[in-house]
Amino acid sequence: MSFLTGKKIVVMGVANKKSIAWGCAQALIQQGAEVIYTYQNERMAKSLVKLVGEEPFMVECDVADDQSIQSAFEQIKSYAGEIHGVVHAIAYANKEDLQGKVTEISRQGYALAQDISSYSFIAVTKYAKPILAENSGIVTLTYLGAERAVPNYNMMGIAKAALESSVRYLAAELSPEKIRVNAISAGAIKTLAVTGVKDYQKLLQLSEDRTPDNVGVTIEEVGNVCAFLMSPLSSGIIGEVIFVDKGVHLS
Repeated sequence: MSFLTGKKIVVMGVANKKSIAWGCAQALIQQGAEVIYTYQNERMAKSLVKLVGEEPFMVECDVADDQSIQSAFEQIKSYAGEIHGVVHAIAYANKEDLQGKVTEISRQGYALAQDISSYSFIAVTKYAKPILAENSGIVTLTYLGAERAVPNYNMMGIAKAALESSVRYLAAELSPEKIRVNAISAGAIKTLAVTGVKDYQKLLQLSEDRTPDNVGVTIEEVGNVCAFLMSPLSSGIIGEVIFVDKGVHLS
């Protein structure tokens, strides 16, 4: 029997077959879980249906709107009763705030990136918590740029640093309620998100060159760790940022 058989897990942020969220969803399914998908709006819903078909349960959830998040998890409760995990794979920053100088980031751009990339994790956790089963997991996605100055990552690195701090505080709060909160720091992968970074090809090549075997990490490898963190097998891991980058962070 697979180690997630009978579990229902919400995956937020699937954009296409190259997205890390998709790798996570596939790994969860391979381990026996039922994946519940969220999408931002009707346009994204059409793309998601093309990807997963109409059979999985899907619900609209705009993480910039608390009412939308609340409504989404109310609908999920009506459908599933309880869930066993949430994968938060959502981030956004204005393109101009990723490039150029940090001192040129606007107040509005800063607030937007923090809202979508960091605060949304807290908001999602708030509304998911009432329907999370005992021994469930919440996982978000981060990147090395949260703790090191990565060229052209700028505002997103700042937001990811706040996200990682949120993981620790949420983990401390929810651990007594038998809910584990962790993050995966994934290596650079050619996704829709990374193409928004200036000179992203150089970033991908540099990342690959810094792996001990000169082979970059895949969405499947990230997904496998996500599935593990959703399972009781990870019961001793709380409030961690786990690197899944083929060793890039070592150098």
